[in-house]
Amino acid sequence: MRLTKDVKQYIDSMNYERLLSVWRFSPVGTPMFEGESGDYYKQQMDIKEREHTNPAMVSKVIGWK
Repeated sequence: MRLTKDVKQYIDSMNYERLLSVWRFSPVGTPMFEGESGDYYKQQMDIKEREHTNPAMVSKVIGWK
């Protein structure tokens, strides 16, 4: 998917917990995670994970539905 201004704003608006939740529970083949937008999404998720005080706990809280 192309990284448009709107897509970039959407990704930037999410905190680490929301990014991880969307990543984990979206169906396989979700366009957001492909191409330019997928690269940017992953980059932002990595940055916000490093900035988070306890990223392992976020993963446990989100869990698997």
